[in-house]
Amino acid sequence: MNIIIRTLFLLSFGSSILSAQDFQGIATYKTKDKIEIELDSTQTGGMQDEIMAMLQKQFEKTYVLTFGQEQSVYKEDEALAPPSVGSEMIIVSSYGSDILYKNIKDERYTKQSDFLGKIFLIQDVIEKIDWKLHSDTKNIGTYTCFKATTEQLVTDPFADEPTEESRTITAWYTPQIPVSHGPAEFQGLPGLILELSYDSKMILCSKVVLNSKNPSTIKFPTKGKSVSQSQYDKIVEKKMKEMSFQKDGNGNSISIEIESMD
Repeated sequence: MNIIIRTLFLLSFGSSILSAQDFQGIATYKTKDKIEIELDSTQTGGMQDEIMAMLQKQFEKTYVLTFGQEQSVYKEDEALAPPSVGSEMIIVSSYGSDILYKNIKDERYTKQSDFLGKIFLIQDVIEKIDWKLHSDTKNIGTYTCFKATTEQLVTDPFADEPTEESRTITAWYTPQIPVSHGPAEFQGLPGLILELSYDSKMILCSKVVLNSKNPSTIKFPTKGKSVSQSQYDKIVEKKMKEMSFQKDGNGNSISIEIESMD
């Protein structure tokens, strides 16, 4: 099965220039992937269109980052989450989490993750990202953003001989929102990250609301089996090796199991 994913995005939001102060904001991030699948109809029972629709829905994600000066919570917008479907499909994504709480001051994070129906509470230290700041600028909405890049080593656990490969991560941040937060596991720049791209992926901010009259409370998650990040990674690696996974064009691992509707 060959899967090619191309990323399409929409963007429109207003902005205001802020000075450094204790304030709160909510940033909405969207990802949308175009998926092309080539499947053997003799193996899928004529369900090519259904499988493509399921994959498309699963990759259309909306996340919300609620942040203050030091803390943030990043999670998928449940109201816009893709609906469940009849056939079973498991997607293990390389970015995003059920609930991700970060405390920049304490350099700690707590991540609540549901993996194969079991909830884990991952607590560990925020690793410093070695960002390289560039002079390139561009506008995202009405915010002026600056470019930053970093190199990250990644390992494919499904390769016959797993080896580390380097990938470039590009971020666009705006000093007009003077916090060091960003989507997913990314942070540490002198301004809110509004866009991220690596491999064939992109995470793009579509809306920012600052100092709302009804601010949201930033709370860290508390449910799940408490583990460190390394312990969780070992659990995931073991379970994934026990399953039959296909890889898509973005580096995600996808397992599709088609069950009879009878």
